[in-house]
Amino acid sequence: MQLHISPSLRHVTVLPGKGVREYIKVKVASRRVSYRMLFYSLLFFTFLLRFVFVLSTVGSIDGDHSKCSTIGCLGRRIGPRILGRRIESNVPEVIYQILDEPVSKDEVQGKTDIPQTLEEFMAEMKESRSDAKTFALRLREMVVLLEQRTRTAKIQEYLYRHVASSSIPKQLHCLALKLANEHSNNAAARLQLPSVELVPALVDNSYFHFVLASDNVLAASVVAKSLVKNALRPENFVLHIITDRKTYSTMQAWFSLHPLAPAIIEVKALHQFDWLSKGKVPVLEAMEKDQRVRSQFRGGSSAIVANNTEKPQVIAAKLQALSPKYNSLMNHIRIHLSELFPNLNKVVFLDDDIVIQTDLSPLWDIDMNGKVNGAVETCRGDDTFVMSKRFKSYLNFSHPLIAKNFDPNECAWAYGMNIFDLEAWRKTNISLTYYHWLEENLKSDLSLWQLGTLPPGLIAFHGHVHVIDPFWHMLGLGYQDNTTLADAETAGVIHFNGRAKPWLDIAFPQLRPLWAKYIDFSDKFIKDCHIRAS
Repeated sequence: MQLHISPSLRHVTVLPGKGVREYIKVKVASRRVSYRMLFYSLLFFTFLLRFVFVLSTVGSIDGDHSKCSTIGCLGRRIGPRILGRRIESNVPEVIYQILDEPVSKDEVQGKTDIPQTLEEFMAEMKESRSDAKTFALRLREMVVLLEQRTRTAKIQEYLYRHVASSSIPKQLHCLALKLANEHSNNAAARLQLPSVELVPALVDNSYFHFVLASDNVLAASVVAKSLVKNALRPENFVLHIITDRKTYSTMQAWFSLHPLAPAIIEVKALHQFDWLSKGKVPVLEAMEKDQRVRSQFRGGSSAIVANNTEKPQVIAAKLQALSPKYNSLMNHIRIHLSELFPNLNKVVFLDDDIVIQTDLSPLWDIDMNGKVNGAVETCRGDDTFVMSKRFKSYLNFSHPLIAKNFDPNECAWAYGMNIFDLEAWRKTNISLTYYHWLEENLKSDLSLWQLGTLPPGLIAFHGHVHVIDPFWHMLGLGYQDNTTLADAETAGVIHFNGRAKPWLDIAFPQLRPLWAKYIDFSDKFIKDCHIRAS
């Protein structure tokens, strides 16, 4: 077929291949307009040719020497399906087929010739000059073997950490025995705390009241000493130490022999509170049920570790759920602060794994805006590991009861250093809500959440939390060692939440001095029990 354009640009003649002439008359507005259209057409095709040239040049620079036409290369550059081209991989398809096959746990069982390192693998491939299929098979065997070993090592690490964090170090056991002996033999170790003339201060709201619940004498001593030593007006500080029956004598002995005047220290066992001696106590009933369900549901650490299908992180979470602290009365008692201290208007509750590094009296100047719980949020911060916690981090949103009532992306907050407005608390049903959801969790075989008192706390205090400045509570010093010493020193309160408690051998050595500096290592009891700074 031929195309003929007349000199006047008014007729176009098409000559088909079979010799029949066909005329197509084209009407054009004017000769001037036709030249302009011709100019724009030439300009467009010039730009298109330059574009193709640039793409072809880039292909040459990239070292792509595969054979393809200019239009083909253009199609490959623009997209996988433009101009009928698709992006092709240089990896043989057989490798994908081998690596995509389901992995059997017995695939490498009994094999002794599997390469142990990448260096061994490359040496074998170079020596044997294997084809792609053999390459993929050997690579697969090596990766499966290394995955199995890594999983086993991770689970062993989690098990050892669980044992280390759940056990009582012999040094702390020694300290408790020596203080108990001192309590029975030395009248100076059995002083009334506080003395009779200071008892009225225990219910005086002009003082700054702090509450510490602990059965760990050494940990409690560090919290108390760091609180008082950093106070600008320690004479206005009252520290209420709550402990259990078995630890009461040792706690009383320590603070009788190591007074922190002019601060006022009260040591009181739970059985000495009138409220706990009247009728049924929800916290005790909940603990009994919780322990019974956990023992049946979990099957113990041996059963957890023997599970070959679950991921190491899931096994770690289940081991952590077995930790005694999650079923400790000291951990649950904070939900009853308004009843334990009926005459106080405001208290600051402290965990025993914190260290205070500044004066805490400004906490009483914070306007809570009618809220009950002043806490630091844990969904914002530079440390994305620690400060990335939302409700979905603690609650099971696959359960309809949780999904119906809460927002998974709502920001979580932390226990450890909390301001509690007890007056506002008494106007709410927070404690009843707490135990209602504990009961729901037990009914569902712990499927609403798996561990700790924070999940039911998030629910009970929902809508009653006032967010305070992160300066007052730095978290995560017991989870990972990413926090530097310099950063930790800038916080008002640091929290060793996590397994690596500072009194354990698994503590992070660069962070432990922040806690250890509040221990007098020349003290007779500390020396006799071989408690050292590192």
